[in-house]
Amino acid sequence: MRQIETDYLIIGAGAVGMAFADTMLAESDAHITIVDRQSKPGGHWNDAYPFVALHQPSAFYGVNSLSLGENRKDTHGANAGLYELASGAEVSGYFDKVMRQTLLPSGRVTYLPMSDHRGEGRVVSLMSGEGTQVAVRRKVVDATYSSPVIPANHTPRFSIADGVRVVPPGQLARLWLAPERPERFVVLGAGKTAMDAVGWLLSMGTPAEAIQWVKPRESWLINRTCTQPGAEFFDNVFGSQLAQMRAFAQGTSPEDIFARLEEAGMMLRIDPSVTPTMFHYATISQGEVAALRQVTNVVRKGRVTAITPDAIQLEQGAEPALANALYIDCTASAVEPRSPQPIFQGDKIVPQLVRVPQPCFSAALIAFVEAHYEGDADKNALCRTVPFPHDLKGFLATNIVNIMNQGTWFTDEKLGAWIRRSRLDGFGKIAAAVDRSDAARIAILQEMRQTGPAAVANLMRLTA
Repeated sequence: MRQIETDYLIIGAGAVGMAFADTMLAESDAHITIVDRQSKPGGHWNDAYPFVALHQPSAFYGVNSLSLGENRKDTHGANAGLYELASGAEVSGYFDKVMRQTLLPSGRVTYLPMSDHRGEGRVVSLMSGEGTQVAVRRKVVDATYSSPVIPANHTPRFSIADGVRVVPPGQLARLWLAPERPERFVVLGAGKTAMDAVGWLLSMGTPAEAIQWVKPRESWLINRTCTQPGAEFFDNVFGSQLAQMRAFAQGTSPEDIFARLEEAGMMLRIDPSVTPTMFHYATISQGEVAALRQVTNVVRKGRVTAITPDAIQLEQGAEPALANALYIDCTASAVEPRSPQPIFQGDKIVPQLVRVPQPCFSAALIAFVEAHYEGDADKNALCRTVPFPHDLKGFLATNIVNIMNQGTWFTDEKLGAWIRRSRLDGFGKIAAAVDRSDAARIAILQEMRQTGPAAVANLMRLTA
């Protein structure tokens, strides 16, 4: 068995593992070994459906050392006027470029693709079966803990009778190979994947009346106008953030807080007649919302339990099956509930979110803290794990930790300076660039900071 030594053994070459490795390489002299089962870096992006794209601007994604995209605005389509959203293929190619042009040329990175980590530093090639024993001088980094479940590797949780055709969304772009065209499309699921599938069908010319949408729940969605990295969007971005802090400080319930955020233009919903009960930080443009509203055949009877040629069985009743329908399974949850745990655990690091919803920024910040601070207690104090929300009350608990982390970081001079330099922290640069003589914008920034303690106190009361 081959034997090698390394300082950090990173399990997983997805976005989290790559962002951690990139910052650790820049902030230390450490040697890094990256092990991944995929044939190239990028994690789940390599298996994503062909029409997937980031739903937040490309500027906030990837690694610190290399920009993703061209920092341009889209000129047509539902995202027109807003900063570009990298496609899945662009993201996958980007991480391959980071590996080939940044990590490997450093001479301090060993990359073991198509390999499985079996524990205790033992790595086995999935192609040859040969083993490599990795002696880890410092720490193992488990970058797979928060890995998403995606349609390509998802097993449906409902039964499918013979004669029923169910496909993952990745099969839609290959319908041109099918001998017969479906007359109806039934989209199963209410999350961002389902929204993407419906949007793709409409953009390909599918009549809205040929689409049925089975939605177990309705979701609140972030208005993408409020997440733009350019200085020209200051009023949208910081105006909405101030509205959020006010809502946190003054809201009387989770439902009241979301109603305030909708009134401020920060939150959107597809069906204005249905009050959402779910929130997963999905981000959408008003143009996309307008397109999705064209589909009016919406079934709201809970989750699917079975599909037969005659009916869709759901938690709250049955729905007659449409003739010659193709079912599109979008029920995989990219954000399966996982218990938050300490990030720094002796000789192991478990990267998780320290700022929602930014996994790449979180992984980069964790690497910076690992490189420059001592002791797990102090490191974990700087990197409190932010729980990902799955309902409205969970959103409040998430933001308690989000706000506390932010406050802690900017009282630490070294960490605060790194954040302001970080490519992945676009909003900080917009705030720093505000002209000190611009009284109105300075007032917004000051009120945001001043409202923080009251916001946390009220959120803690509401979640108690």
